[in-house]
Amino acid sequence: MALQPGRGKIEGKHYLPSTPETVTWGELPNALTRPVLSIDSGAAVTFDTVSPEGILGDQGRDPDAFLADLGVPPSEVLADARAIAASGLPHRFGVDAPHIVTGPVLVRGAQPGDVLRVDVLSLHPRARYGIVSSRHGAGLLAGEFPEGDPPEPDADARHWQRFRTVTTFCAVERRRGRLFGALTSTSGGRARFPLAPFLGVMAVAVDSTTEVISATSVGPHGGALDCRDLGTGARLYLPVQVAGALFAVGDPHYAVGDGKIGATALEGPLRATLRLTALREAAARAALGALREPFVETDNVWVTVGVDADLTEAIRRATRSAVVFLQSRVGLERAEALAYLSAAADVGVCRIGPGTQTAFCRIHRADFTEPTAAKPRLHRPPFTRIVSAAGAQDADGAPDADGAPDVDGTHTVHDLDGVADVADVAHVGGVADAGGVAGVADAGGVADAGGDGHEREPVGAADEPVGPAGGERPAAEPGRGGSPPAGAPRSPRAGTTRSGPADRRGRPAGR
Repeated sequence: MALQPGRGKIEGKHYLPSTPETVTWGELPNALTRPVLSIDSGAAVTFDTVSPEGILGDQGRDPDAFLADLGVPPSEVLADARAIAASGLPHRFGVDAPHIVTGPVLVRGAQPGDVLRVDVLSLHPRARYGIVSSRHGAGLLAGEFPEGDPPEPDADARHWQRFRTVTTFCAVERRRGRLFGALTSTSGGRARFPLAPFLGVMAVAVDSTTEVISATSVGPHGGALDCRDLGTGARLYLPVQVAGALFAVGDPHYAVGDGKIGATALEGPLRATLRLTALREAAARAALGALREPFVETDNVWVTVGVDADLTEAIRRATRSAVVFLQSRVGLERAEALAYLSAAADVGVCRIGPGTQTAFCRIHRADFTEPTAAKPRLHRPPFTRIVSAAGAQDADGAPDADGAPDVDGTHTVHDLDGVADVADVAHVGGVADAGGVAGVADAGGVADAGGDGHEREPVGAADEPVGPAGGERPAAEPGRGGSPPAGAPRSPRAGTTRSGPADRRGRPAGR
């Protein structure tokens, strides 16, 4: 069954539904936007987010009729989607940004110069279906897809088929405790892929009293980051620009590939529980170093983001931010940081196509570890025969005149077959050769780098601070558990294509 507004478990201390009074359509908050909820720093908020798919003008702005044609029964249509579609909220399809934005939330005590840390505690799909739309003029292959005729000039919400947007329906299936998207073609083919939900839009208010901030914008405020690393367990850092931060969310996704090749990801509504914490300078520096841009952190990776109209420049910006982070937070020199990024980082695309390009630089946290100290121990190779220095022979077959070890300072270690192995030779002081047996300690008792067998630990305690860092203002609320909707219906018209497209560019939007 659908996860209707207010039904099921609410994991946060606060609950914010999406209603015509708590959302904007296509706009992010600016300095004059009035908050719809106020919380203490460190509190958790559960947001019921709404996907615009099924209620946009090129789909008739009637989710019941549109989804019924795809085989979705009325009980599976979200009540908040119905209410927003039927409301008088202004939205010009093809002109305004498509995203429905919930918020903003005022975080008490957050001030300009602080950093808002957003902990993603849980993300639960609210519907057992998702939609991928291909619109004319949008996506990497704009002009090639959708295939067929362009939109008609008189297309509108009453004649939405004339937009000729192509819609692909995907059922959500549960298999062995995991959720998958299932796409069934009208020609009989079938694809199944794992879901990885995240929020495409997370933003703080822009410090402007006149500018309208489009929901598709990306910048220091965050916005339409479309970063797939922002799943459950991730942390997003955003520099605060106005008092209270004024945080808002939207554009929920069930799955997306790096780059979002088409006009949309697999779009679907999510129940998201987020903890919002304002960090003072000391705590922000411990987490980010000198970086003061949107930054994503998970247990496995650090991710910097770059934005520009030119994709190459967007990648450069993400890389420059990564250099700043590695220098000021991890402790590498700038040249060393660049060398590391060249050797081991992943650079890719969050969003590509007409308009603003968004790129990322992904750094693997496991690369920044150090070995634990090993206890001194003697090396005792099993089943070996040690030939003493007195009996050792030089290469010419004659014993050393003084019975001393060979020039390299080693005793000769033989296997039972009488043939010395490179890995069996150890220095007299206990320091293993480059190919030495794992576990051979040097004179100081420190194991060889290749053979200590110990797990690595983070370089600094700031990697994973325990408890509130200096200046952090936590008041975390523990979650009360929750589960995604069970089952996964398959639409009788899964894979059905519909007609009508939209330019995803938004006007400079905000209140």
